[in-house]
Amino acid sequence: MRRLFPVTEETATQSREWGLGELAVAYAYPEPSPGGREAWLRANMVSTLDGAAQHDGRSQPISSDADMRIFGTLRGLADVVVVGAETVRQEGYRPPRAREAFAEARRAAGQGPAPAVAVVSASLDLDFSLPLFTSPLVPTLLLTGAAAAPDRVATAEKAGVQVVIAGDGMGVDPARAVRALADRGLTRLLTEGGPRLLGQFVAAGVLDELCLTMSPMLTAGDAQRIAGGPSVSVPKRFELVSLLEEAGFLFGRYRRA
Repeated sequence: MRRLFPVTEETATQSREWGLGELAVAYAYPEPSPGGREAWLRANMVSTLDGAAQHDGRSQPISSDADMRIFGTLRGLADVVVVGAETVRQEGYRPPRAREAFAEARRAAGQGPAPAVAVVSASLDLDFSLPLFTSPLVPTLLLTGAAAAPDRVATAEKAGVQVVIAGDGMGVDPARAVRALADRGLTRLLTEGGPRLLGQFVAAGVLDELCLTMSPMLTAGDAQRIAGGPSVSVPKRFELVSLLEEAGFLFGRYRRA
Protein backbone atom coordinates (compact mmCIF):
# COMPACT_ATOMS: atom_id res chain seq x y z
CA MET A 1 0.00 0.00 0.00
CA ARG A 2 1.21 3.52 -0.70
CA ARG A 3 -0.10 7.00 0.04
CA LEU A 4 -0.90 9.12 -3.01
CA PHE A 5 -2.38 12.08 -1.12
CA PRO A 6 -1.46 14.10 0.81
CA VAL A 7 2.03 14.10 -0.67
CA THR A 8 4.76 13.33 1.89
CA GLU A 9 8.34 12.04 1.82
CA GLU A 10 6.90 8.57 2.33
CA THR A 11 4.85 8.90 -0.87
CA ALA A 12 7.87 8.16 -3.01
CA THR A 13 8.77 4.97 -1.17
CA GLN A 14 8.00 1.51 -2.48
CA SER A 15 4.56 0.12 -1.83
CA ARG A 16 4.37 -2.11 1.26
CA GLU A 17 1.69 -3.70 3.42
CA TRP A 18 0.46 -1.41 6.16
CA GLY A 19 -0.13 -2.81 9.62
CA LEU A 20 -3.41 -2.33 11.45
CA GLY A 21 -1.78 0.27 13.69
CA GLU A 22 -0.84 2.41 10.71
CA LEU A 23 -4.31 2.07 9.23
CA ALA A 24 -5.86 3.01 12.58
CA VAL A 25 -3.83 6.24 12.59
CA ALA A 26 -4.72 6.97 8.96
CA TYR A 27 -8.44 6.51 9.64
CA ALA A 28 -8.68 7.91 13.17
CA TYR A 29 -11.88 9.75 14.02
CA PRO A 30 -11.36 13.50 14.48
CA GLU A 31 -10.80 14.72 18.01
CA PRO A 32 -13.83 16.42 19.60
CA SER A 33 -13.80 20.20 19.39
CA PRO A 34 -13.45 22.18 22.66
CA GLY A 35 -17.22 22.59 22.69
CA GLY A 36 -17.72 18.89 22.07
CA ARG A 37 -19.77 17.23 19.33
CA GLU A 38 -22.74 14.92 19.26
CA ALA A 39 -21.44 12.37 16.78
CA TRP A 40 -19.32 11.81 13.69
CA LEU A 41 -20.95 9.69 10.99
CA ARG A 42 -18.69 8.08 8.41
CA ALA A 43 -19.67 5.70 5.64
CA ASN A 44 -17.55 2.91 4.18
CA MET A 45 -18.48 1.76 0.70
CA VAL A 46 -16.92 0.11 -2.35
CA SER A 47 -17.65 0.90 -5.99
CA THR A 48 -16.49 -0.46 -9.34
CA LEU A 49 -15.19 1.82 -12.09
CA ASP A 50 -18.64 1.84 -13.67
CA GLY A 51 -20.40 2.73 -10.42
CA ALA A 52 -21.66 -0.64 -9.16
CA ALA A 53 -21.77 -1.02 -5.37
CA GLN A 54 -22.52 -4.74 -5.58
CA HIS A 55 -22.27 -7.77 -7.85
CA ASP A 56 -25.01 -10.37 -7.63
CA GLY A 57 -26.36 -8.44 -4.64
CA ARG A 58 -23.16 -8.55 -2.56
CA SER A 59 -20.13 -6.29 -2.17
CA GLN A 60 -17.58 -9.07 -1.54
CA PRO A 61 -16.96 -9.90 -5.26
CA ILE A 62 -15.70 -6.35 -5.94
CA SER A 63 -13.59 -6.10 -2.77
CA SER A 64 -9.95 -7.04 -2.05
CA ASP A 65 -7.71 -8.10 0.83
CA ALA A 66 -6.64 -4.48 1.43
CA ASP A 67 -10.25 -3.35 1.33
CA MET A 68 -11.11 -5.92 3.99
CA ARG A 69 -8.19 -4.77 6.18
CA ILE A 70 -9.55 -1.23 6.02
CA PHE A 71 -13.07 -2.58 6.62
CA GLY A 72 -11.82 -4.27 9.80
CA THR A 73 -9.92 -1.17 10.90
CA LEU A 74 -12.95 1.08 10.53
CA ARG A 75 -14.99 -1.34 12.62
CA GLY A 76 -12.20 -1.49 15.18
CA LEU A 77 -12.41 2.29 15.61
CA ALA A 78 -16.21 2.64 15.70
CA ASP A 79 -18.64 2.70 18.62
CA VAL A 80 -21.48 1.44 16.46
CA VAL A 81 -22.05 0.12 12.92
CA VAL A 82 -25.30 1.41 11.41
CA VAL A 83 -26.71 -0.83 8.70
CA GLY A 84 -29.94 -1.22 6.75
CA ALA A 85 -32.15 -4.27 7.19
CA GLU A 86 -31.80 -5.32 3.55
CA THR A 87 -28.01 -5.32 3.85
CA VAL A 88 -28.29 -7.51 6.95
CA ARG A 89 -30.34 -9.96 4.94
CA GLN A 90 -28.22 -9.85 1.75
CA GLU A 91 -24.75 -9.86 3.31
CA GLY A 92 -25.45 -12.37 6.09
CA TYR A 93 -24.34 -10.00 8.84
CA ARG A 94 -22.77 -11.51 11.91
CA PRO A 95 -21.94 -9.70 15.18
CA PRO A 96 -18.56 -7.92 15.16
CA ARG A 97 -15.87 -9.81 17.07
CA ALA A 98 -13.33 -8.49 19.52
CA ARG A 99 -9.90 -8.10 17.96
CA GLU A 100 -6.76 -8.09 20.05
CA ALA A 101 -5.13 -5.53 17.75
CA PHE A 102 -7.67 -2.93 18.83
CA ALA A 103 -8.33 -4.08 22.41
CA GLU A 104 -6.01 -1.65 24.21
CA ALA A 105 -7.04 1.36 22.11
CA ARG A 106 -10.72 0.58 22.65
CA ARG A 107 -10.24 0.29 26.41
CA ALA A 108 -8.35 3.60 26.48
CA ALA A 109 -11.17 5.26 24.53
CA GLY A 110 -13.81 3.88 26.90
CA GLN A 111 -15.26 1.62 24.20
CA GLY A 112 -16.62 -1.89 24.53
CA PRO A 113 -14.73 -4.93 23.20
CA ALA A 114 -16.42 -4.58 19.79
CA PRO A 115 -18.76 -2.10 18.13
CA ALA A 116 -22.48 -2.51 18.53
CA VAL A 117 -24.61 -2.96 15.41
CA ALA A 118 -27.64 -0.73 14.91
CA VAL A 119 -30.05 -2.11 12.29
CA VAL A 120 -32.38 0.39 10.62
CA SER A 121 -35.77 -1.16 9.80
CA ALA A 122 -39.31 0.15 9.44
CA SER A 123 -41.02 -3.23 9.03
CA LEU A 124 -38.82 -5.19 11.50
CA ASP A 125 -38.97 -8.06 8.99
CA LEU A 126 -35.84 -9.72 10.31
CA ASP A 127 -34.84 -13.17 11.52
CA PHE A 128 -34.24 -12.57 15.22
CA SER A 129 -32.85 -16.08 15.68
CA LEU A 130 -29.65 -15.10 13.84
CA PRO A 131 -26.39 -14.70 15.83
CA LEU A 132 -26.42 -10.95 15.17
CA PHE A 133 -29.40 -10.74 17.51
CA THR A 134 -28.95 -13.70 19.84
CA SER A 135 -25.21 -13.75 20.62
CA PRO A 136 -23.43 -10.43 20.01
CA LEU A 137 -20.63 -9.26 22.31
CA VAL A 138 -22.49 -5.95 22.58
CA PRO A 139 -26.32 -5.98 22.39
CA THR A 140 -27.63 -5.22 18.91
CA LEU A 141 -29.79 -2.13 18.53
CA LEU A 142 -32.82 -1.79 16.27
CA LEU A 143 -33.70 1.68 14.99
CA THR A 144 -37.32 1.97 13.94
CA GLY A 145 -40.32 4.29 13.92
CA ALA A 146 -42.95 4.86 16.57
CA ALA A 147 -45.57 3.17 14.37
CA ALA A 148 -43.67 -0.12 14.13
CA ALA A 149 -45.80 -3.24 14.65
CA PRO A 150 -45.98 -3.93 18.43
CA ASP A 151 -45.73 -7.69 17.94
CA ARG A 152 -42.51 -7.33 15.95
CA VAL A 153 -41.08 -4.98 18.58
CA ALA A 154 -41.94 -7.55 21.27
CA THR A 155 -40.28 -10.34 19.25
CA ALA A 156 -37.13 -8.26 18.88
CA GLU A 157 -36.97 -7.40 22.56
CA LYS A 158 -37.56 -11.03 23.52
CA ALA A 159 -34.48 -11.92 21.45
CA GLY A 160 -32.42 -9.43 23.47
CA VAL A 161 -32.46 -6.62 20.92
CA GLN A 162 -32.64 -3.04 22.21
CA VAL A 163 -35.33 -1.21 20.22
CA VAL A 164 -34.70 2.51 19.73
CA ILE A 165 -37.49 4.74 18.39
CA ALA A 166 -36.03 7.22 15.92
CA GLY A 167 -39.04 8.37 13.90
CA ASP A 168 -42.65 9.39 14.38
CA GLY A 169 -44.18 7.13 11.72
CA MET A 170 -43.14 3.82 10.21
CA GLY A 171 -39.73 5.00 9.01
CA VAL A 172 -36.59 6.27 10.69
CA ASP A 173 -35.53 9.91 10.57
CA PRO A 174 -31.77 9.94 9.81
CA ALA A 175 -30.94 12.98 11.95
CA ARG A 176 -32.98 11.61 14.84
CA ALA A 177 -31.23 8.24 14.53
CA VAL A 178 -27.82 9.91 14.82
CA ARG A 179 -28.96 11.87 17.88
CA ALA A 180 -30.45 8.77 19.50
CA LEU A 181 -27.18 6.89 19.17
CA ALA A 182 -25.19 9.88 20.47
CA ASP A 183 -27.51 10.04 23.48
CA ARG A 184 -26.38 6.49 24.28
CA GLY A 185 -22.74 7.58 24.18
CA LEU A 186 -22.19 6.16 20.68
CA THR A 187 -20.53 9.09 18.92
CA ARG A 188 -18.15 7.30 16.54
CA LEU A 189 -20.65 6.12 13.95
CA LEU A 190 -19.90 3.94 10.92
CA THR A 191 -22.43 3.01 8.27
CA GLU A 192 -21.78 0.22 5.78
CA GLY A 193 -24.94 0.80 3.81
CA GLY A 194 -26.78 -0.34 1.97
CA PRO A 195 -27.21 2.23 -0.76
CA ARG A 196 -30.74 3.19 0.27
CA LEU A 197 -29.68 3.94 3.85
CA LEU A 198 -26.62 5.90 2.72
CA GLY A 199 -28.83 7.90 0.37
CA GLN A 200 -31.06 8.83 3.30
CA PHE A 201 -28.08 10.01 5.35
CA VAL A 202 -26.82 12.07 2.40
CA ALA A 203 -30.22 13.65 1.75
CA ALA A 204 -30.60 14.52 5.45
CA GLY A 205 -27.20 16.22 5.50
CA VAL A 206 -25.88 14.17 8.43
CA LEU A 207 -23.02 12.32 6.69
CA ASP A 208 -19.68 13.74 7.84
CA GLU A 209 -17.26 11.47 5.99
CA LEU A 210 -17.11 8.93 3.17
CA CYS A 211 -14.45 6.22 2.96
CA LEU A 212 -14.72 4.99 -0.62
CA THR A 213 -12.88 2.07 -2.15
CA MET A 214 -12.63 2.36 -5.94
CA SER A 215 -12.39 -1.17 -7.29
CA PRO A 216 -10.57 -1.56 -10.66
CA MET A 217 -13.39 -3.69 -12.03
CA LEU A 218 -16.22 -3.32 -14.53
CA THR A 219 -19.49 -5.18 -14.03
CA ALA A 220 -22.07 -3.51 -16.34
CA GLY A 221 -25.60 -4.61 -15.47
CA ASP A 222 -28.01 -2.65 -13.30
CA ALA A 223 -26.38 -2.90 -9.86
CA GLN A 224 -27.08 -0.13 -7.36
CA ARG A 225 -24.72 2.79 -6.84
CA ILE A 226 -23.28 3.39 -3.36
CA ALA A 227 -26.16 5.77 -2.54
CA GLY A 228 -29.76 5.46 -3.72
CA GLY A 229 -33.12 7.10 -3.25
CA PRO A 230 -34.32 10.54 -4.35
CA SER A 231 -31.70 13.01 -5.54
CA VAL A 232 -30.75 16.03 -3.44
CA SER A 233 -31.69 19.51 -4.65
CA VAL A 234 -28.07 20.70 -4.52
CA PRO A 235 -25.11 18.29 -4.77
CA LYS A 236 -23.27 17.84 -1.47
CA ARG A 237 -19.61 18.90 -1.70
CA PHE A 238 -16.96 16.75 0.00
CA GLU A 239 -13.20 17.32 0.17
CA LEU A 240 -10.46 14.73 -0.33
CA VAL A 241 -8.57 14.06 2.92
CA SER A 242 -6.37 11.14 1.90
CA LEU A 243 -5.87 8.65 -0.93
CA LEU A 244 -4.16 5.26 -0.64
CA GLU A 245 -3.48 2.65 -3.33
CA GLU A 246 -2.81 -1.09 -3.41
CA ALA A 247 -3.00 -3.50 -6.34
CA GLY A 248 -4.95 -0.98 -8.40
CA PHE A 249 -7.56 -0.37 -5.69
CA LEU A 250 -7.90 3.25 -4.57
CA PHE A 251 -8.93 4.05 -1.00
CA GLY A 252 -10.23 7.59 -0.70
CA ARG A 253 -11.30 9.42 2.42
CA TYR A 254 -13.59 12.44 1.95
CA ARG A 255 -15.04 14.88 4.48
CA ARG A 256 -17.98 17.22 4.21
CA ALA A 257 -16.76 20.57 2.94
